[in-house]
Amino acid sequence: MRNRQKGMYLVEFALVGAVFVVILFALLEFGRALYVMNSLGEATRRGVRLAVVCPINDPAIREVAIFSPSGGGGNSSLITGLTTANVVVEYLNTAGGVIGTPTASFVQIRSVRVRIANFTHTFLIPFFDISFVTPGFPATLPRESLGIPRQGEIVSC
Repeated sequence: MRNRQKGMYLVEFALVGAVFVVILFALLEFGRALYVMNSLGEATRRGVRLAVVCPINDPAIREVAIFSPSGGGGNSSLITGLTTANVVVEYLNTAGGVIGTPTASFVQIRSVRVRIANFTHTFLIPFFDISFVTPGFPATLPRESLGIPRQGEIVSC
């Protein structure tokens, strides 16, 4: 009977160990997902704060929002897969509607909204391929100078 159970402990350890490793990675990935969600919320707050004081559709808004280093090519240094293409800057009228051509309707702009669009977060859990599209994380602020100070000269961000 003893010879028949040789190696049984190894098989049991392999099964329990694999489950333990998957659970460990799942816990770590849950923490990473919370970090990514918090960073995306911060990205929209940074972006909208800059958008209300920079000229309309300035490319610096999107780069600063995603924590892109200068010369980073539009890729985030904090969140893998986040690019400037994921950042949407919208200029809103008094009713909250999006203004299609904000440069032509400058006086109608009452607020600015920045949101993250189509960002997919992928979990790195062994044996599981799980990913999901994150919510938009919109942030809105009332307009300020929009890049035009009281003297009337346009400044760049």
